[in-house]
Amino acid sequence: MSNKVPFSFIVIIGLMLFALFFGAGNLIFPAMLGQSAGANIWSANAGFLVTGVGLPLLGVLAFGFSGKEDLQSLASRVHPIFGLVFTTVLYLAIGPLFAIPRTGNVSFEIGLKPFISEGSSSIALLIFTIIFFSITCFFSLNPAKIVDIVGKFLTPIKLTFIGILVLVAFIHPIGKFQAPTEKYVTNSFFNGFQEGYLTMDTLASFVFGIIIINAIKEKGAKTKKHIITVCLKATGIAAIILATIYSALSYMGASSVEKLGHLDNGGAVLAKVSDYYFGEYGGVLLGLMITVACLTTSVGLITACSSYFHKLLPSISYKKIAISLSIFSAIIANVGLNQLISFSVPVLTVLYPLAIVLIFLTFLHSLFKGCAEVYQGSLFLTFVVSLVDGLNDFGLHISGIDQLFTYYLPLYHIGLGWIFPAIIGGLLGYGVNLFKNKEQITSRSTRLNK
Repeated sequence: MSNKVPFSFIVIIGLMLFALFFGAGNLIFPAMLGQSAGANIWSANAGFLVTGVGLPLLGVLAFGFSGKEDLQSLASRVHPIFGLVFTTVLYLAIGPLFAIPRTGNVSFEIGLKPFISEGSSSIALLIFTIIFFSITCFFSLNPAKIVDIVGKFLTPIKLTFIGILVLVAFIHPIGKFQAPTEKYVTNSFFNGFQEGYLTMDTLASFVFGIIIINAIKEKGAKTKKHIITVCLKATGIAAIILATIYSALSYMGASSVEKLGHLDNGGAVLAKVSDYYFGEYGGVLLGLMITVACLTTSVGLITACSSYFHKLLPSISYKKIAISLSIFSAIIANVGLNQLISFSVPVLTVLYPLAIVLIFLTFLHSLFKGCAEVYQGSLFLTFVVSLVDGLNDFGLHISGIDQLFTYYLPLYHIGLGWIFPAIIGGLLGYGVNLFKNKEQITSRSTRLNK
């Protein structure tokens, strides 16, 4: 019989989950969402919370439900090749392609850019990213407790400052909500839903999930039911905190437009709002906290990605991989935050539906007895639609297919056209499995009769 897990530990796990998901980069997207959605902020925010809070926590629960040891073994339920490719692409997305460079961009946008002239911005970014990722590389190669201490010490201070900032924004709003931008005039919920992709937290949940599940197991939870129960309570705590902070930041962004105007990105929104309420010293304090928080996140991501790729390519040392990822991330960071976000959108548009479908199939695994054809059919048709969506976001419109999907595919016009194909693909896969089993039974019966 499994031991009772104390509630104090559940609270700790909930806070740990929150800390894992709430990287400094997550501050910028709700603020920008608020600016864009304007008067439609609450419906857009609701959509954002589904993909920014709900799905990442479902991803963690899915690991506890599956009993698998890592993402590759979970994704290999589809096919071993899919398991390898999907896991590798996911680590690249939450690592050197987008998430790691973004830590440097966000630090620069909030910590340094407000205090320098526009003309010197490019050279300042170059110098900043060289220093930032050199420090990241050093700590990744020389694990030190100081990084954890700084992270643990900084998080409550950072949240306290952000809490004060949004509280002041609620009590003394900068201005009234303005009209939404063109994108959010209609379908604001579904646009907010897709905006939540940018947090990349659903993808990260596949990496963080196993950490949480192992911690729960070590505390005494042995049965699947007990693990899920503890995990459910912990994710509930994390969800409440994340949803509250995201909603507050969205409100702050929406109320800032009247006086500050529409800004380029969420980092600029936070910097300008902080300066509006607390002056230059408030901006400096926010910048320092965000920079150190981003640095801690960057070290963690470099370490996790280097460990995975070293496991994948054991002939290349961890040290070489960590150095290469740091250099590559510094280079990518110099495209700028706006461009980096723009580049990430098409990739995340392709990846996110696959991750969502994999999560739900994990929960339904026992219902269809885990047959690979269900996974394969569902994910293949999901990929076909999400790939077309991704190409559209990249500016490569395949007009014939796009028109066909627009006319005949429900929800395609709001970016959710993959839902029905995912269901149909799963049903077709189940039918194929039944047919194959029937063929095998018939063949076996024929051999016995002979």
